[in-house]
Amino acid sequence: MTPETQRKANRRLKIIAGQVEALQRQIEEDRYCMDILDLSLSIQRALRSLDTLVLEGHLRTHVQEQMAGGEAERAVEELLRLYRVQGPADGLFVSDSQ
Repeated sequence: MTPETQRKANRRLKIIAGQVEALQRQIEEDRYCMDILDLSLSIQRALRSLDTLVLEGHLRTHVQEQMAGGEAERAVEELLRLYRVQGPADGLFVSDSQ
C-alpha cells in the first residue's frame, strides 16, 4: 500500500469508527429505526468506499508487480477469490471520486 493510500484509508477508518460509535449510541438510546438504518447504510457505503480505495491501490501496485514479475496467475487467482467472495453486484468495483 502506498503511503498516500494508507493515509486516505486511515482517514476513512477514523470517520467510519465515529459513525459506528454514533450507531451504537442510537441503538442504546432506542432511536427511530429509520435513523438507525440511515446511519447503518451510510457506514456500509463508507466501507465499500474503503474497499474500493484498497483495491485500487492493490491493482496499481501489487498486481502490476505480479504481472511484471511473472506471477500473473497469482494476481488472477487473488482477484477471482475477491470476486467470488464479494460478487459483481455489491459495488466493490464501482469507482468513487473520494
